[in-house]
This record gives sequence, C-alpha cells and structure tokens, in this order.
Amino acid sequence: MRMLASTLLLVCCGAVGVGAEQDVRVLATAKTSTMENEMNAAAEAGFRFAAVMGGDTAFGGSEVVVVMTRTSDRSRLQYRLLATGKTSTMEKELQQAGDAGFEYRGQTVFKSTFGGKEVAVILERDKSMEPIRYRYHVVATSKTSTMEKELRESTAAGYEFVGMTVGKTLIGGEEVVCILRKKVE
Repeated sequence: MRMLASTLLLVCCGAVGVGAEQDVRVLATAKTSTMENEMNAAAEAGFRFAAVMGGDTAFGGSEVVVVMTRTSDRSRLQYRLLATGKTSTMEKELQQAGDAGFEYRGQTVFKSTFGGKEVAVILERDKSMEPIRYRYHVVATSKTSTMEKELRESTAAGYEFVGMTVGKTLIGGEEVVCILRKKVE
C-alpha cells in the first residue's frame, strides 16, 4: 500500500509541479465496467485521466487505480476501458474504439475478478471535437528480441508506439504487451 500511495503521490506532484493547486480524484475498483462508469462520471464533473496502475491495494485486493485531475476547461470527455487476457481480443476492441474516435491514454495489468490476469487499456475522446481516427496494433511476446523486431516492423509501417505493460496474461504467460497506433487518413 505504501508503494501504491507513494506512486500516486509522485504521479500527482509530477503532473502539476510543486506548489500548484489541483483537484485530484482517485478511483479504485476490481471491475472494469465500474471503473469506466466512475471515470465517465468524473469526466462529467470536469476531471481528466492522469494515470493508471493495477495491483494489490491494502483494502481492495487486486484493483485498477486511476488518478484523475480537474481540468480548467470543461471539455466533454468520454472514457472507455478495455480489459482482456487475449491479444486478438484486445486488438479487435481497440480498433472498434479507434473507429469511434477514442485515443489511447494508458494501460496496466491486473487480476480480473475471475482469477486471471488481464491487460487493461484506457481510451479517451473529447465529444466536443471532431475525432481523430486511429488504426491500432497490438504486439505481444515473451521474447524481447522478438518484440524489438516486431516493433521495428510496425513503426516502419507507420505505426507510433504508445504504451507497454509487462506481466502474466491469461493466454501467453509472462508477456510484453505493446500498443501502437497510426492516424487513419
């Protein structure tokens, strides 16, 4: 718990700088659907996603913890949270979200309520703006040499690296899971 609290404190202080005032909301739950609902409710109150971490908390067990900060503008943000242990499912769901104008914001690995481990990805879109559409690509492997080769091939094809997690997933065991994207013309 101390490690989680220290991490959250560093994230909050690092995001705003020393001495700056900022309203912060911490959300924690073991259910992805609950987290998505709580994030969208916080967005309606003027908060924006800042950081995510999955892990064991002192009282909640295995949870996804999200820090949101209040924004000065009142943009109309909407969030989508995806969680799965299968790479192919994640890529499919990411693409559906990308087609709907959602942009990648962060990812983590956590234990699901059914006992497996899942990669959880947070996406955001501003409903008041014309969405930028992205094509998403997921690369997952247990070998770092294979990961580098696949990342090089993906970036050569125009994809931009946006995030990574390392952890045990339901299907592949210990894996490095990277997410890439490119703008759809």
